[in-house]
Amino acid sequence: MDMDKRPPAGGDGCLVGVIRIPVKIVAVLVVLPVRVVWELLVAGARAVHRHVLGPLYVHVVEPLLRALGWLLTTLLKLVFVWPWVGLWRYVLVPAGQGLAWVCRGLYGRVLAPSGRFLTDRVLRPLGEALAWLGRGGMRYLLAPLAKGVTWIGWLLGMALFVWPWVALWRHVLTPVGRGIAWLAAVAYRYVLTPVGHGLVWLAVAVFRYLLRPVGLGLVWLVVALYRYVLRPVGLGTAWLAALLYRYVLTPLGQLLVWAWHVAGRIAGALWRGFKWVGWVLVGRPASWAYRHVLTPAGHAAREVWRTGRAAVREARATVRRALFGTPPVEPARSRARTLGSTTAADAAPADEISLPRRQG
Repeated sequence: MDMDKRPPAGGDGCLVGVIRIPVKIVAVLVVLPVRVVWELLVAGARAVHRHVLGPLYVHVVEPLLRALGWLLTTLLKLVFVWPWVGLWRYVLVPAGQGLAWVCRGLYGRVLAPSGRFLTDRVLRPLGEALAWLGRGGMRYLLAPLAKGVTWIGWLLGMALFVWPWVALWRHVLTPVGRGIAWLAAVAYRYVLTPVGHGLVWLAVAVFRYLLRPVGLGLVWLVVALYRYVLRPVGLGTAWLAALLYRYVLTPLGQLLVWAWHVAGRIAGALWRGFKWVGWVLVGRPASWAYRHVLTPAGHAAREVWRTGRAAVREARATVRRALFGTPPVEPARSRARTLGSTTAADAAPADEISLPRRQG
């Protein structure tokens, strides 16, 4: 069987041929006339635009639109602009200039001389008279009145806020404070001082004849208890603990350590024996079965699986080519870089057989 001959690239299957023929018939009978009519309409529209509508717009419509725009602009200016411009230029501006001339003349001929006359003859003498009256009234009327009001306010302030408190301090609080100070001095000298001396003498006597002897007795008792009771008892207890540690606890600990090491050696020997027995009874037979039975069976199953998968892949490729045609074949170098390519030995694609050669 020739393995190198393959169908031409891009070949079509029977299903594609069956679908393509009706599509071509519909395209020839329906789409082609519509496209021809559309192209004729486009060519006619371009000719009409170039030879009829274009010159008509340039030589007729555009001048007409320009004339109509100029006419509308003139009418709008005549109605909304020129009347206000004429009113401003020929009415308001001359009227404003006349009013300004009248105002300047009125100010220069009437208001300014009247103001100077009033200032020199009326307002200035009136101001000087009012200033003289103010100075005289301040000196001979307001100043003495202010001094009298100030003196009366001072008297009222002193009578209401100063003199009562001064009298209260001088004639009430000072004598009462002096009496309280005299009583405090008498009480300190004749009461508190003797009582304090008596309390100090009593405290010294209690310390000297009661607390000091009691404290000395307690100290002597504590020292005697430590020297003749606690210290001998502590020394005896330490000696007994040393003897107990040396002759009881130390040999017992050594015995326990020796027993621990012996038990460890015995346990290690037992573990090694159990492990040897397990290897002889279970491990060695299992290893032999895996090596000489399961491994060959797995290899045989893998070969069967590879052969079946290759056969299924070849049959699927044959059916796809028969229905949809052969896809374009890529070059060997680019096909090796695709995701579907692989270099593993167990995933190598099966060789394809050309359909004409296989059918023959």
